[in-house]
Amino acid sequence: PDKLMFNRSSVVTEFILLGFPMVWELDVLFFIVFLIIYVLTVSGNVTIISVTLADCRLHSPMYFFLCNLSFLDIMAATAIVPKMMKDFISLEKTVSVPGCISQCYFYFFFGTTEVILLAVMSLDRYVAICIPLRYSAVMNTRMSLQLGLASWAVGFFSVLSPVIIVSWLPFCGPNVIDHFFCDIEPLIKLSCADTHVLELMKFTQSTVVLLCSLLFTILSYLSIIITILHIPSSSVWKKAFSTCASHITVASIFYGSAIFMYIVPNKEFSFSLKKAVTLQTAVFTHLLNPFIYTLRNQQVRDALR
Repeated sequence: PDKLMFNRSSVVTEFILLGFPMVWELDVLFFIVFLIIYVLTVSGNVTIISVTLADCRLHSPMYFFLCNLSFLDIMAATAIVPKMMKDFISLEKTVSVPGCISQCYFYFFFGTTEVILLAVMSLDRYVAICIPLRYSAVMNTRMSLQLGLASWAVGFFSVLSPVIIVSWLPFCGPNVIDHFFCDIEPLIKLSCADTHVLELMKFTQSTVVLLCSLLFTILSYLSIIITILHIPSSSVWKKAFSTCASHITVASIFYGSAIFMYIVPNKEFSFSLKKAVTLQTAVFTHLLNPFIYTLRNQQVRDALR
């Protein structure tokens, strides 16, 4: 209890992550569950990357972007889950201020990059289905590399400025974060400085990145659907929809959760609900991605065999 009380004039050197307060037996159970989830996430995404690199039939722009997505899933899960598992079985659920800010940065860096990459993948499917005769010319190796690098660059620089400003904020106490990781919103609330400008900046950047990426993805798939509906062959319909179904599934889960957490005003929702949605995005989505792409993609299944 003494660690939970800080004098307003003191300087905070570490934060306490409340996580999910439970009895010890449940903490151990959750540690085992999330260990299994993390191992499956890493092994599933490593398998996709390995199969893509090993099978020459998968050396195409779509699978290049899929490899990037799998790598992002591994890194995003690694930024959150190991620390969370440690806190489940540790009596000291603390994290240093630099460590907390670093975790915040990497989580949003990988998450923002994934948002941009989903839009890039929708562009790839648009070119492949709507203008197939020009696909090889448009989505060549150079263009694929440029789009991939652009996704990483946007993720890196869009998150850099807010996190640098957060690192300059004074934290005087209390030092308790009601979350299972260092999310930027509760972190800003703990500062003893005026953070209105930073909160507006965070909201604006989240809105622009998420909504622009979502709008681009929606327009791409509307064009794809319109093109498919004009194709008389039902077998071609099935193949085209099967190719896009995996991406649409992943994009729907990811965009829906991210918009709920960082754009929609949710003061009327309990913070426990927000933590649950964040847990689904930060942990379970990265587990589902490799299985969604593997189970719904005939080429990947053939390569695995």
